[in-house]
Amino acid sequence: MIRLPLVGHTRPDQIVAWHQGRAITVARFLSDIYDLANQLPPRQYLLNMCGDRYRFAVGLAAAIVSGKVSLLPSTHTPEMVRQMQAFAPDVFCLHDTPNCSIALPQFCYPEPSAAVGVDAVVPMIDSEQLIAVVFTSGSTGTPVPHQKYWGALVQSVLAEAERIGLSDRAPAHTVVGTVPPQHMYGFESTVLIALLSGHALSSAHPFYPADIVAALEEMPVPRILVSTPVHLRMLLDSDLKLPEVAQILSATAPLSLHLAQEVEARFSAPLQEIYGCTETGTLATRRPTQTAEWRLFAGVKLSRQEELVIASGGHVARPIVLNDVIEPTHDDCFLLHGRTAEMINIAGKRSSLAHLNHLLNAIAGVVDGAFYMPDGMSHDHVVRLAACVVAPTLTAPQVLSALREHIDPVFFPRPLIFVEALPRNSTGKLPHEALKNLIQTHLGDRS
Repeated sequence: MIRLPLVGHTRPDQIVAWHQGRAITVARFLSDIYDLANQLPPRQYLLNMCGDRYRFAVGLAAAIVSGKVSLLPSTHTPEMVRQMQAFAPDVFCLHDTPNCSIALPQFCYPEPSAAVGVDAVVPMIDSEQLIAVVFTSGSTGTPVPHQKYWGALVQSVLAEAERIGLSDRAPAHTVVGTVPPQHMYGFESTVLIALLSGHALSSAHPFYPADIVAALEEMPVPRILVSTPVHLRMLLDSDLKLPEVAQILSATAPLSLHLAQEVEARFSAPLQEIYGCTETGTLATRRPTQTAEWRLFAGVKLSRQEELVIASGGHVARPIVLNDVIEPTHDDCFLLHGRTAEMINIAGKRSSLAHLNHLLNAIAGVVDGAFYMPDGMSHDHVVRLAACVVAPTLTAPQVLSALREHIDPVFFPRPLIFVEALPRNSTGKLPHEALKNLIQTHLGDRS
């Protein structure tokens, strides 16, 4: 049996988090964990809905030391909550809000005790312990569970930390995230990476530019911003003075080269992108201003079986089929061309939604934009693509003229719809149904 530490810090006085302006030491963190673990209901599964990132981390760790499993669904809609209860009938909801609306047995995060426990020994966790189940949206509407074991998570997160210069040998950094900790990217890159590599997390979960700036300014340097293309674009457009950061991480969608260059210029710091998926966790990184290629973590390999690309090795315990169009280049590098489900073939001409979205968002004056492929469209279907765009200073002819320079006319969006904002979720992703409803609403209003 291999046992691995719950935190990577080596001294009880090291700072593991910043909570409401107060430094949280390892000793305080461990005390809070055991206080909470002793109060949790006698149920096997919990839905950790704590919005405060430190409380989420305490809830996660309390579940681990008491042998419970955290459920991390992709959304928290009433239907998803019903699916969670069907998956785990004895699930309860841990929350930190006065009026939690989750229709499950609830347990509100308690006020911590004033005293700090004298036992600051870091618990060792069995590498084979199931600590979380994360869910992807299934094609039938039923969430698909993916089990996460402690050893594989530790290996994945430490590989990421080593790649981005956050190993336990680096000076202590503070991680500020704009993505929720319940999302796989936020789970690994804003919570576990701080806990396991000996650094500190910020409890804040800022969304708007002024809040992001304030959250960064409240933290000591060096600090890392973990964000998304949407949040980064909002920050640049705000014209706020941007605080000093050591580096920026981005995920959930590839950045355009123009946006990546602008982010690095405004922050005077390197930007790295994270590639991975719920099924595998983080697999690779790249610095988009330096290369289009992604570099896999040590031990991770890609193989091809006909049209499928399969990840294995390293922290990927069993082979996983990737739902992306990937072109291996050399050694441990590859190019990413978009999601398999987003490939388009019209009149024998092929492209992908990711590529089209990249070209749309690269147009000067476009704040945000997305192409939409109607449901069921495939092969040589004659249905036209649509697109929504946020571009207050441009006209439709200007956008189409810019697109004409780079794409075949068969991929022109018809219609091209101008909107004030796209219905992105808290991680910056644009759900297919949300975009579909936006387009249908607009076309209905026009008719």
